[in-house]
Amino acid sequence: MKASTLRLLFNLYPPYWGTGIRVREIAEDYRHVVVEMKLRFYNRNYVGTHFGGSLSAMTDPFYMLMVMNNLGNGHIVWDKAGTIEYRKPGKGRVRAEFRIDQTLIDEIREATQESRKFEPTLAVDIVDEAGDVVAHVTRTLHIRQKKQAGADQRETA
Repeated sequence: MKASTLRLLFNLYPPYWGTGIRVREIAEDYRHVVVEMKLRFYNRNYVGTHFGGSLSAMTDPFYMLMVMNNLGNGHIVWDKAGTIEYRKPGKGRVRAEFRIDQTLIDEIREATQESRKFEPTLAVDIVDEAGDVVAHVTRTLHIRQKKQAGADQRETA
């Protein structure tokens, strides 16, 4: 799928639209993604700051999608785990920028040879308009090569 189409679909996706999360950019090569969220009456918590669940949601699928689109069809990529460490109250507009590079893709390809699993943990900071870190988020992916059709028959023959 074209990155611009996926960006549009994310911005129309009810869980994102309803929390005010906006995907501002997905690079055509899927190596850079920018997500933002403004503080609104419908996404603030009891004390008037960003709801933690919305902060976590704004980071949820992006590393998985970026890696999937860079590896191609030969690999299975799942989101396995996520953690979030809140560092300061989120107010105003917050932003997360995701980046992956060729070194990571090469590392994944090497680590998943012969159907071995690889579970890298990737991090992203959610920052406020002043550039202060509001939350530090990690996402652990589960990656392995897809089994080739007929591989089971060859192994048992």
